[in-house]
Amino acid sequence: MHVEKSLVLTHEGVLTMLQAAVVQAEKMGQPQCIVIVDASGVTLGQIRMTGAKYLSLKSAETKARTAASIRTASDAIPEQVGLYIAAATDNSVTRLGGGLPIYVDSTCVGGIGVGSGTPDQDKDVAMVALVAIGAQAEP
Repeated sequence: MHVEKSLVLTHEGVLTMLQAAVVQAEKMGQPQCIVIVDASGVTLGQIRMTGAKYLSLKSAETKARTAASIRTASDAIPEQVGLYIAAATDNSVTRLGGGLPIYVDSTCVGGIGVGSGTPDQDKDVAMVALVAIGAQAEP
């Protein structure tokens, strides 16, 4: 077959995810940078909350693209190869925690990356965003 049907993350979904992530970050008292990409890594939405570390916007974007590309959490990349993969991809891939793929009906429709808190805080905010649209971090 030359064509297949696919699911697409809509702008409504992106806005819902961003809003849920911001609410969760506010609840924990940790301003965050949040980036959402489609399955090919194109940025669909992002926010740097007031007080979030400005350099964390870059790491959040890299986490989101990594998760969308490898179809699993960014921190699933083994520590022993993390630096080599970062170097080989001109820092386009990271093993930092806080990047999750966005799965809907067993299809990866994108990735979300969160940065500015601890890895656990970043993952928590990302997970709340997934739940807001009924998505999962794994198929």
